[in-house]
Amino acid sequence: MSVKVAVIYYSATGAVHQLAQAVAEGAEKVGAEVRLRRVPELAPAAAIDSNPVWRAHVDATGDVEVATLEDLEWADAYALGSPTRFGNVAAQLKQYIDTTGGLWQQGVMADKPATAFTSAHNLHGGNESTLLALYNTFHHWGSVIVSPGFTDPAVYAAGGNPYGTAHPAANGAPEENVLAAARYQGARLTTFAKRLKGLAID
Repeated sequence: MSVKVAVIYYSATGAVHQLAQAVAEGAEKVGAEVRLRRVPELAPAAAIDSNPVWRAHVDATGDVEVATLEDLEWADAYALGSPTRFGNVAAQLKQYIDTTGGLWQQGVMADKPATAFTSAHNLHGGNESTLLALYNTFHHWGSVIVSPGFTDPAVYAAGGNPYGTAHPAANGAPEENVLAAARYQGARLTTFAKRLKGLAID
């Protein structure tokens, strides 16, 4: 019997998408069944087309399934990812979150472990505040927040963010140290999900 992890994210130019893939890999490595899902794009085509990298990413990830509320019902644990928008959650992911009221009233997300990851242009461009904003949602859902903390060398190697994996996009695509931290975060989330379900930990 495995645990089910939903990795739900929004990414404009690809960094958060790569982090999401790494979180999913980490969860799968320790035995989770994973759904990797993107939320719908809300930006107009003109805005996307104005940035060739944005357009290229949208076209390249068209085959990634779009998140639905059923994914939250299905999962035993959640990992949400968003780029930083003025120190806060991107509208695309926030719009998805704002549709969860019915599930919240039913207690669907309560008592399930949850974590978050992000990317801002600069190292101090709002990464931590975006993660904390996502954790506000988890508080309201009644979820169990599973941050990476300073619990593994991978966290230090990726810049030492105890709130969640964060990538400064000005440095280019996430390098292996950052992806390793994201994999660790996915594995840690899965371990807590197993504990909460009373499953054996490898």
